[in-house]
Amino acid sequence: MTADSAAILTVGDRDPELSEKLDEALTAFNEAATGTAHGDSFSVKVTDEDGELVGGLTAWTWGGLCGISLLWIREDSRGHGWGSKILQAAEAEAVRRGCDRIAVSSFTFQAPGFYQRHGYVETGRMLGIPGGHEDVHLFKRLAV
Repeated sequence: MTADSAAILTVGDRDPELSEKLDEALTAFNEAATGTAHGDSFSVKVTDEDGELVGGLTAWTWGGLCGISLLWIREDSRGHGWGSKILQAAEAEAVRRGCDRIAVSSFTFQAPGFYQRHGYVETGRMLGIPGGHEDVHLFKRLAV
């Protein structure tokens, strides 16, 4: 079968099977192109005495880079240092996993200043976020 023969283009809702196949294919392509094996994911979580989520972070690692996917702190727990503690724990875990750099993006209405206060530098912005906002891309070298 060639790329042009009887191919069918479809558009639809979220497709977990497609996501899995694309992830596998792109991972194989990236490994072949870079010679670097696929990384892993990790999380950092804080719960209160009732087991309710106070905040957390999810991240991935690959080729010495850690990428923060999500970081969130419950509204009534903001301003109590949990964001800093979670970020520092994630940076330490990234170093433990062999990373020497870390990256994140944060909308201007979220927390780019928080990351900058922790030594992250802006590397670029994506314009056109609703409400006149921007997506700020940040980077930090980790001490290993």
